[in-house]
Amino acid sequence: MPSFSAPAKVNVFLHITGHRDDGYHTLQSAFQLLDFDDTISLKPTKNGLIKRQKKIEGVPEHEDLCVRAAYAIQQATGCKQGVEIEVEKRIPMGGGLGGGSSDAATILLALNHLWDLKLSRKILMTIGLKLGADVPFFIFGQSAWVEGIGEILTPLTLPTQFYVVLTPQVHVSTAKVFAHSGLTKDSKPLKIADFSDGTNSSLFRNDLEKIVCEEYSAVASALEWLNQYGQARMSGSGASVFVAVDSLTKANKIFAQKPNNIQGFVAKSLDHHPLYELAM
Repeated sequence: MPSFSAPAKVNVFLHITGHRDDGYHTLQSAFQLLDFDDTISLKPTKNGLIKRQKKIEGVPEHEDLCVRAAYAIQQATGCKQGVEIEVEKRIPMGGGLGGGSSDAATILLALNHLWDLKLSRKILMTIGLKLGADVPFFIFGQSAWVEGIGEILTPLTLPTQFYVVLTPQVHVSTAKVFAHSGLTKDSKPLKIADFSDGTNSSLFRNDLEKIVCEEYSAVASALEWLNQYGQARMSGSGASVFVAVDSLTKANKIFAQKPNNIQGFVAKSLDHHPLYELAM
């Protein structure tokens, strides 16, 4: 049963720049891939059926993003093949690390390969966008400057970093955060050049962070603890928070001192998705 990587990501920053009539928010962000991942095992079949091998608590099969991704690429191509899907989850669910979106992207990339569909990266990204705003990024497959609702992607060269990522044991409601009356929804759009110039780092933040910290004290505490070691930030809408350092030794030393009641991991930044070569 072939296995494929589905890596996590962090939002190096996240600005909400507007609100569309369809309910989506427009944003600017920088996404960084990490070498911490879920593992997806796929067994192609000839019967056309798409099956999930293991139940996931609280996620019915028809709502599972992996199953939906497999159906999406099957329907887009008229493919008569099927697949059995097994997911080994390591990326925290609901942590703002893109786990579900990454899993869906890996399904699309892997089935394009296993079913010999020969779809281009661009077409896969179009299919992925219907599944979720972050899915195209993982198919794009490299560090990116992100705009629109997450579908406008520009390659970005970021320095190699080591991330200490902590995930407080709270479930942050993304809908609640975006609906909060105190949320800034009109951050001034900035340019990649502003971001690339390190002297402008104070201009970049996570617009959701203040609201989440007010509503979820565990996230505020985790951020406060990490801030001892650098500029800590929240990823996406949380609950995961992170700090970047320039060596694995430093990252491991910080992680070893983390509070006992909080989960987390250490990861290295990735320039490209492990499955980048599966699409053109």
